[in-house]
Amino acid sequence: MNKVKNNTKLDSKVKRFKAECRRLGLKITPQRTAIYTALAEARDHPTADVLHRRLRKKYPEISLDTVNRTLLTLADIGLAIVVEGTGQPKRFDADIDTHQHFICVKCKKIFDFVHKPFDNIKIPKKIKQNFKVVRSTVYIEGFCDACLKKTGR
Repeated sequence: MNKVKNNTKLDSKVKRFKAECRRLGLKITPQRTAIYTALAEARDHPTADVLHRRLRKKYPEISLDTVNRTLLTLADIGLAIVVEGTGQPKRFDADIDTHQHFICVKCKKIFDFVHKPFDNIKIPKKIKQNFKVVRSTVYIEGFCDACLKKTGR
């Protein structure tokens, strides 16, 4: 049952991806579709390099540059989120629904969570006057359970 639900959700995301590409006049290439689908299936917020290694198993000719440019395009058109940590490579998330991220400072894993009060962060007036806010998000950094157990803390 859960697998069927996940496939339906993935199919819905891929349809939205294709519709948005058509709306923006972007070609729906096999590579672009494969990259988006792999990102939408991922639960680990992969970097371009990680996603490239996964895709090469099925598409040996796909280049890292193609994967990276496509991921940045997906972020530009609102179909992915760039999750950036301090000094770490960009990580990508195809879940564009409102949510927050917890980043483990030890193992670098990123965990999604939803905390409704964070959805309505009040933007300071000075920021609103001087800038156009397109998205606000919360990243919390700390140690995940697995890393805490390893260190005995």
